[in-house]
Amino acid sequence: MKNFIMQDENAVYFECGFSCDNVIFLSLNTDNYFITDARYTVEAQEFSKNCEVIESSNLVQTVKDILKKNKIKNIIFDPNDFSYAMYINLTSDLKTKFTPKPNFSKTKRIIKSDDEVKLLSKAAKLGRKGFKELGKYIRKNGYKQTEQFLFFKGIEKMSQSGKLDLSFDPIIAINENAAKPHALPSKKILTKDDLILVDAGVKYKRYCSDRTCVTSANFEKLSFKRDQNFKNKKHQKIYDLVYKAQLNAINNARCGMKASQIDNLTRSVIEKAGYGKYFVHSTGHGVGLDIHEFPNINAKSDVIIEDNMVFTIEPGIYLPKEFGVRIEDTVVMRNGKAVIL
Repeated sequence: MKNFIMQDENAVYFECGFSCDNVIFLSLNTDNYFITDARYTVEAQEFSKNCEVIESSNLVQTVKDILKKNKIKNIIFDPNDFSYAMYINLTSDLKTKFTPKPNFSKTKRIIKSDDEVKLLSKAAKLGRKGFKELGKYIRKNGYKQTEQFLFFKGIEKMSQSGKLDLSFDPIIAINENAAKPHALPSKKILTKDDLILVDAGVKYKRYCSDRTCVTSANFEKLSFKRDQNFKNKKHQKIYDLVYKAQLNAINNARCGMKASQIDNLTRSVIEKAGYGKYFVHSTGHGVGLDIHEFPNINAKSDVIIEDNMVFTIEPGIYLPKEFGVRIEDTVVMRNGKAVIL
């Protein structure tokens, strides 16, 4: 890609190894420019690679000056990246044509390097450790605590008391709240044999982890292992079905398949059991510097799956006003097959 402009922090980080919340990154032929304000120039000069750092009190004007000076006729941009106001400001009084190419950075990042896979694997291991610590806490102290308090403890345990950034705010949901895929924490109290769903992840060197576990609040044995025993027979039935759907996709996903075929590996199991209408989202999404990247693993995606693609497999069944089950792991395609990170 010859000439492009970007503002998204993770997209900029991918290009030069540093980013901040006020930057415009320009790539023109072989020259790259990291344009930021005086708050960030010292760190940008220290950490960014393969670019010239330019300090500016008016980033847009500096970009326009560079484009005019280099007589750039055409430049690619991601329309998701810029506000309308900034786009109007950037393109006014300028002969350069701005060509929209949605998600071009995410498309570029769809196949991870071996080094990126190592970082994602480390993030996943740290995330797993966080789940273990949170499980220990709930086992000892979770009885009669609210979702809101457990959400707070989830942040503490997953982040190793603030040492790690989180990929996203955790989801901690009990019984009927777990029937909402992105439940907000409520004042609902955890009692014995309740179903509890936890969706959480951490970052390692900016790369994300993402995992969802469901367990029964049996306070003697509570853990986030995949083999679960529920007192409630319906909880057990739905849990076993979702787990069967997830394993079907993990065990049978192959490079060369379309993403829609992997989606079908989970969906067909759930539909066959008569719960298709309660599986309300896609099977998964790519994971990398962003928590949601490409490839999207859904029924409409024709993307061909390749080695070193990293994505989640997370089927779910959500029974309104009763409970919900989602089981999620992040996998990497390696030697043609899916390997759990």
